[in-house]
Amino acid sequence: MAMSTLEMTFEALKSLSPAQFEQAAQYIHRLKLAGAEPRRQAEERSFGCLTAAEADELEQAIAANCERIDASQW
Repeated sequence: MAMSTLEMTFEALKSLSPAQFEQAAQYIHRLKLAGAEPRRQAEERSFGCLTAAEADELEQAIAANCERIDASQW
């Protein structure tokens, strides 16, 4: 049976020296942060784009039309 990319990566990480493992961990952390940056920028661009009336209208539409989770049904 072929190993998944995750399994192969995990096996490769286990064979690294402590210093190499630290470098790999730092690289993974940088990748994660880099992926978050475009989302943060999009949030900043859209912050405050609705008027108070538009925000109220959106809130009412969500309340009226979106499904609600009933925790007692879980």
